[in-house]
Amino acid sequence: MKLRIDKMLSNIGVGSRKEIKQFAKNGLIKINDVVVKDSSKIIDTDIDVVKYNGETMKYVQHIYLVMNKPQGVVSATEDNYDKTVIDLLYDEDSFYEPFPVGRLDKDTEGLLLITNDGQLAHDLLSPKKHVDKTYYVEVAEEVTEEDIKTFEKGILLTEENYTTLPAKLEVIESGYPSKCYVTIREGKFHQVKRMFIAINNEVTYLKRVSMGPIKLDDKLKLGEYRHLTEEELEIIKNHTK
Repeated sequence: MKLRIDKMLSNIGVGSRKEIKQFAKNGLIKINDVVVKDSSKIIDTDIDVVKYNGETMKYVQHIYLVMNKPQGVVSATEDNYDKTVIDLLYDEDSFYEPFPVGRLDKDTEGLLLITNDGQLAHDLLSPKKHVDKTYYVEVAEEVTEEDIKTFEKGILLTEENYTTLPAKLEVIESGYPSKCYVTIREGKFHQVKRMFIAINNEVTYLKRVSMGPIKLDDKLKLGEYRHLTEEELEIIKNHTK
């Protein structure tokens, strides 16, 4: 990407453009090991090596994070009453003003993607893309073969007079409570909970375990997050083409 030195360095938090202009005058900025005193100079971030005060600066336009969201935290960038998932980020990541891709309810745990890449977020959430989302669910009552067939047909959400797309209900343990996996291809408000209400059951615990090709990292404790690897990012971009 081609852009001005001062824009690049300000975008990654080195300082304001005014400050960076002074840094350049003081000889603190090098491009390809050559001191550059004009901070308005255009560089190519894919080719040129930029150093500030001897440290190589890497330009990052977008960040891609995967979090194991805990209960009690809302999927929002800000909230007047509750802690948000953005509040759980380190300053160097929240600096890029990322946002959650979709939402998990306050009392829902599990995989949440966070990014500032609006196009990727749109693709992941677009109904046309049909990106699968799988949840581990515990419900109060027994889950039957009839329930599985009902999910496969799609369930009428009476409040909206809307029938969901076919969903996969896989029973791990049937009883009181029952444990299962549910895979849906859309993201209506409280959808999984409402689908079970429609079959006279109640969700008592809900955790998202995958979104598209990205699975919840078992190494991430509740409230922890990490950056997607280059391989994961490539896979998820190909998945939404």
